[in-house]
Amino acid sequence: MKITPYSLGALLLAPLALLAPSSAAAHADPAPAAAHHRHRHGAAEISTFLTAFYGAHGPSPRDREQRVSQQLKEKQAHIPYVDVLLCAQNEPQHIAIGPVTVAQTAGVGWATVTTLWDEGITDTFTAYVRLDSHPIVLDDVICAG
Repeated sequence: MKITPYSLGALLLAPLALLAPSSAAAHADPAPAAAHHRHRHGAAEISTFLTAFYGAHGPSPRDREQRVSQQLKEKQAHIPYVDVLLCAQNEPQHIAIGPVTVAQTAGVGWATVTTLWDEGITDTFTAYVRLDSHPIVLDDVICAG
């Protein structure tokens, strides 16, 4: 008899089924640990989120309301004269998202965001996303200057 990971799991669960009441055995979940595993965002997913969130000129009012952490909303409330999501006071001409870095042990991913302004001036800031946020939201922004 060839033993595969699936048959090994079945072999390990079979003795437990004998000990359980018959109604519980009929509903036994062979992989309960998988059901409790939380999704963690990867670099590609974070990149897609940030690109959609920032768009070409900045986040929409809807995204500002629904796709931003409470912490970042409170930060904005304390600094009303600057748009903390863009580290600026105006709307940029263009926005580009750099490569995403993911730190699994820290539970966070981030990317440098570059904004293009009048007269070819550029600025950068760092946008952070918690890997376990559900749904994915912008968690913090750190301005470069």
